[in-house]
Amino acid sequence: MKEKKKKKFPAVLKVILIVLAALVLVVVGYFAYVLLAYNRIPDNQTLETVKSELPEEDLASGREYRILSYNIGFGAYEPDYGFFMDGGTQSWAWSKERLDANMKKITAFLQNNAPDLALIQEVDLNSTRSYHRDEREDVKAGLQGYSYTWAQNWDSPFLAYPFTQPHGKSRSSIMTFSKWNIESSLRRSLPLEDSLMKIVDLDRCYSVSRVPMADGHELVLINFHLSAYTSDGKIADEQMKMVIADMQAEYDKGNYCIAGGDFNKDLSGNAEDYFDTKAGDYTWAQPIPEETFQGANVSLVFPYDEEARVPSCRNADGPYVPGEQYVLTVDGFMVTDNIEVEKAYVIDTGFAYSDHNPVEMTFVMKEEM
Repeated sequence: MKEKKKKKFPAVLKVILIVLAALVLVVVGYFAYVLLAYNRIPDNQTLETVKSELPEEDLASGREYRILSYNIGFGAYEPDYGFFMDGGTQSWAWSKERLDANMKKITAFLQNNAPDLALIQEVDLNSTRSYHRDEREDVKAGLQGYSYTWAQNWDSPFLAYPFTQPHGKSRSSIMTFSKWNIESSLRRSLPLEDSLMKIVDLDRCYSVSRVPMADGHELVLINFHLSAYTSDGKIADEQMKMVIADMQAEYDKGNYCIAGGDFNKDLSGNAEDYFDTKAGDYTWAQPIPEETFQGANVSLVFPYDEEARVPSCRNADGPYVPGEQYVLTVDGFMVTDNIEVEKAYVIDTGFAYSDHNPVEMTFVMKEEM
């Protein structure tokens, strides 16, 4: 009998299968790396503080002070910038040169504004998207001589998307500044979603900084950048409740407390009507639920001017086109009841340096009755 010839496996098909198997291994390996690399900084981390060089008299009740909050958008969000996670196409700052120029403008803005206290968010250090620039140095130059502290908000694994220019690793921080010495500062870890959305939302925190006062009390400054990339926005509600609980505890001790930063919430309650803008399918910035402040000696401060309604944030789905792009206010403050707010407003920079405009509040700490 004749022996049957074995069918040869086509060489081309064999190559294709090998390539496909290699791609699967790469993809699986990458996701394994992202999951294994993900970690959260432990809660209640003590932060290093730097003392003030400014010869200021003691912080006291009954006097007027100014506090600034500014999300600088890692120095990349010029008016022609759109971020890939918001629907745009860019993943890095346009170039080292443009990033350098933009950070110099932010430094100059801070120098000219010269607030008494400042809360700054999204300050990068050693991130791919900002060419590994230590942006803390730019912010410190803008608020030279202030007492300050910084807290790492997140340190993400290497993001291999977009494929044409991978976002890479990003390490971002929040910084708190005071003309008076910050005696101590603590990093508190915020709650995150339990699902895989936590990989996208990275780590989140707020810092609690204590500034001694002449009467023995403390002004407690809370700086935060709440979650944005979540499944339904509800985790930011839980984060706010945690901050409010800490503020209430300080109020019960007789201290004064101001919390400020990027809420990633629609502080107006309805930005579409307030700013005559269209949200479209956007759901990331929801209104704050009415019951959030119930039972607490804490209130929300929405920065606005009825004569000039300036938003604090623009949608970064592409270049900024005034009147066409979705705008809203997500930046603001919360204060305990022993603080009187005289005014709070958004500073109109035209989103020249960031996708956020700075917000400012003038306040007085009430004297004890």
